[in-house]
Amino acid sequence: MPASNASARPERLIVGLSGGVDSAVAAYRLLEQGHAVEGLFMKNWEEDDEPGYCAAAEDLASAHAVADRLGIRLHTVNFATEYWDRVFERFLADYRALRTPNPDVLCNREIKFAAFLDHALTLGAAAIATGHYARIRRDAAGWHLRQCADADKDQTYFLHLLDQHQLAHARFPLADLTKSEVRAIARQLGLPNAERKDSTGICFIGERRFRDFLARYLPRTPGPIETPEGECLGEHQGLAYYTIGQRQGLGIGGVAGGAEAPWFVAAKDVERNRLVVVQGARHPLLMAERLETAPAHWISGETPQMPLRCQARLRHRQPLQPCEIRLLDTGGCAVRFAQPQRAITPGQSIVFYQDDDCLGGAVVERAEPSS
Repeated sequence: MPASNASARPERLIVGLSGGVDSAVAAYRLLEQGHAVEGLFMKNWEEDDEPGYCAAAEDLASAHAVADRLGIRLHTVNFATEYWDRVFERFLADYRALRTPNPDVLCNREIKFAAFLDHALTLGAAAIATGHYARIRRDAAGWHLRQCADADKDQTYFLHLLDQHQLAHARFPLADLTKSEVRAIARQLGLPNAERKDSTGICFIGERRFRDFLARYLPRTPGPIETPEGECLGEHQGLAYYTIGQRQGLGIGGVAGGAEAPWFVAAKDVERNRLVVVQGARHPLLMAERLETAPAHWISGETPQMPLRCQARLRHRQPLQPCEIRLLDTGGCAVRFAQPQRAITPGQSIVFYQDDDCLGGAVVERAEPSS
């Protein structure tokens, strides 16, 4: 049985306390194992003047309440500059290039397991811990990132950019628990956030409409919404504000006099500044068997022998899909799926697996529609 990186002897560990129930129970489990535990709250975004958009103050109050209940020290640190430089600027650049990025993936690599890890090590910690749902194991080949016990909550998709150094200094105390079990532990302990709702979305966007937020940084560039045949159905506000496969927010329901099947974004025609839409969730223009990526990140630090037959997912919680990977001259990967995939989106991550073992992943550059 491969070993985890959870030490049998007590360590000084710093837990990233977000204010949520997962990180709170993670801290408790480490205390239960006899470790010297401290908490750290990261502020990664400078709030807007308007209340309700980024709940950092509420999250901090919750983290303080948890730390008090568990009897541990809580450090606070502001990583807003690092987040802006390493995550948000990339986020904006991708949207300007009409891609759809995933800032949570970059935040894990650049902030939670880089800036936070570095800071914790300077405080004398042996490692950091978080409330992520994932497993870490080590064998003769090195550190492995593996899927957790709760398939619905598994977060390896968002952690696939971690490297050997980061995994060696990370602890995931919730690896063997389901979300319902985490809630039950929190209730038994009387944790003040036992019933707190899980955070959704991205902190800096909060409750506002995504398009309104993006318009603060990217100009609106209206153009036509058209069918593949060129029939104009309406006007879009800017290609950057839409993503492949999007259904909501198009403003064209019930037009064209045809069947009332919903419309979906199928393509962005940059040359003509037109948004191409189709009817039906599995329209041929939404389906693809092949895609190409930017150079991949491999958790082992070494590129696997190619061609590689494995599984992949294109979004969090998607069932694993059989595929074959080949290397391109560009350094990226060509991926062919056993079955057509829906709404493959440039800028999003494709993450590779061998059963429970997360191998790494890459950013999607382009998809080739099924013939």
